[in-house]
Amino acid sequence: MKIKVKNMDYDEVLKLPKLKHKTPRKPSFLLASLVRILVEPTLRQIKFSYTEERMDLIGKDEPCLILMNHSSFTDMKLAYGIFYPRKLGIVTSVDAMSGILGKLMRILGCTPTHKYVTDVSLIKDIEYMLRVNKSSVLMYPEAGYSFDGRTTALPRKMGVLLKRLGVPVVTVITEGAFARDPVYNMLQIRDVKVGAKVKCIATAEELKEKSVAELDAMIDEAFSFDNFAWQRDNKVVIDEPFRADGLHRILYKCPHCGAENKMEGKGTKLLCHECGKEWEMDELGRLSALSGETEYSHIPDWYDWQRECVRKEIEDGTYLLDTDVDIVIQVNLDGVCNIGEGHLTHNAEGFRLTGAEGRLDYRQPAGFTHTLYADYYWYEIADTIGIGDNEYSYFCFPKTEVSVTKARLAAEELYKIAKARKRKPKEEKTEE
Repeated sequence: MKIKVKNMDYDEVLKLPKLKHKTPRKPSFLLASLVRILVEPTLRQIKFSYTEERMDLIGKDEPCLILMNHSSFTDMKLAYGIFYPRKLGIVTSVDAMSGILGKLMRILGCTPTHKYVTDVSLIKDIEYMLRVNKSSVLMYPEAGYSFDGRTTALPRKMGVLLKRLGVPVVTVITEGAFARDPVYNMLQIRDVKVGAKVKCIATAEELKEKSVAELDAMIDEAFSFDNFAWQRDNKVVIDEPFRADGLHRILYKCPHCGAENKMEGKGTKLLCHECGKEWEMDELGRLSALSGETEYSHIPDWYDWQRECVRKEIEDGTYLLDTDVDIVIQVNLDGVCNIGEGHLTHNAEGFRLTGAEGRLDYRQPAGFTHTLYADYYWYEIADTIGIGDNEYSYFCFPKTEVSVTKARLAAEELYKIAKARKRKPKEEKTEE
């Protein structure tokens, strides 16, 4: 999938019409039926099947909130394979609804929102879809694709939203969707059977009885998955010769010599160009060193080690992202605008993006959001770091050896620290 990119001067970008809020449309049954027909070949190819649990507690036409994990571009196809002909209003990112496709998605019942930005109007839109349009609402609480096959950081206090909406809550957790098309693997599709587990985790009545903390715990439990462990434990063979292509996007730091951004995933191997150490990725997704110790055979364990290293850098005061970038800005749904080069820094204070000969100077504090919009091969352009607010989205493409994965890990750890600092004075005041 690609996105329309226009080269524009920054001052001209500022003059563009801002994205106007529109009331969500009632989903077109005709277009939904066409989509269902169009996704059928994919569903057949992946031999898609799913199981249901407690779904008999929801009426056939009763609107519900559907929370689905986000593994790949296939996810929306799976949703139509599961829920059609149930009417679906779908919460979609602003960039995904750009251009002509966005107009069709509006008719389909999609409503746009900015990733990882507080959007009060979105809650009202969800309520409108449920109560006025009488449609169920599908959303991906992770918002971004999973990097390491596990849950992307979830927003806290989702239980508050569930209680406010007061409709049944359904979770959809896929099995095989990540293994078939992991975001790091450069859009190369593997031959993997895909399934899903569909479960009503709470009816409208059960929502009233449970606390926000209990509901949050239920969501956390539902979204506790590990796709690499699933592949290993179920002996799902992936024998494609390109299965390690791009693996350095996830595993950017060598556990043997500590070098960063010197890794390369190619074919079935992962190589550190700094020290020469090499690992083989087997058909079950496990890593083994071709010489010496295998530090981490399970990819998520390697990923966790990288997080620990980033956390230590932050605590030591040495963490810093400092790079020249190409800057693309999104203002509305007509596409995105390339304004040329700029500079991006990220430290304990948060992000700072400058460009356009000093006319652009955007700052985003560390406590702004719980994670970072980082993506690999964004719309077939390049790896990107996305920041911004409800008016402007800034997509930054590093021009030096920078890991967008590390930036995401750092953003998540800095957010935790910022929130802990805010809680501490309140706790001290309570003790007094």
